[in-house]
Amino acid sequence: MLAALRGTVLEIGPGAGVNLPWFGSDVRWIGVEPDPVARDLAVRRASRLGRTIDLVAGPVENLDLPRGSVDAVVGTYVLCSVEEPRRAVAQVRRLLRPGGVYVFAEHVAAPRGTWTRRGQHLAALTAVRAGACRPNRDTEVVLRGAGFAEVTVRHDMRPGPFGTRTPLIAGSAVNPFDTHEEN
Repeated sequence: MLAALRGTVLEIGPGAGVNLPWFGSDVRWIGVEPDPVARDLAVRRASRLGRTIDLVAGPVENLDLPRGSVDAVVGTYVLCSVEEPRRAVAQVRRLLRPGGVYVFAEHVAAPRGTWTRRGQHLAALTAVRAGACRPNRDTEVVLRGAGFAEVTVRHDMRPGPFGTRTPLIAGSAVNPFDTHEEN
């Protein structure tokens, strides 16, 4: 899905830039990453790839870019670690042009009452530092309730710790063309 994106693409929480090789050479890539070590690694990876990138420090919730300034937003395994997922997704919508697409892959909470869900709660309790993964979030609910015109989600299960299966979602969300509402 990343290779098909064009124009100005904002990647939220790109970490060390592992997705950079997948973007087309004509993409203007902007990343927002709060971790200074990860930013340094992303700059080095971009250099090895011969890419010019714009990398901004800070959390996505406070990103100061103009409304409708990006054609696409990418987020891979980032909403589990932001402080305010709803605010982060609202910011994604604000930054996307009308008809722009948000491409995501995220950890999500396991079904209630399962051992995996209990383990996710324990993991979230131990995630005391900023930027730590809290896999017990109902991220799909956040995405579906954010006001996108269309949300497409694929569900997957990956091997997790102690023989568990960890739920993931991947998909896309399209920003509405009617932007008269404040988002």
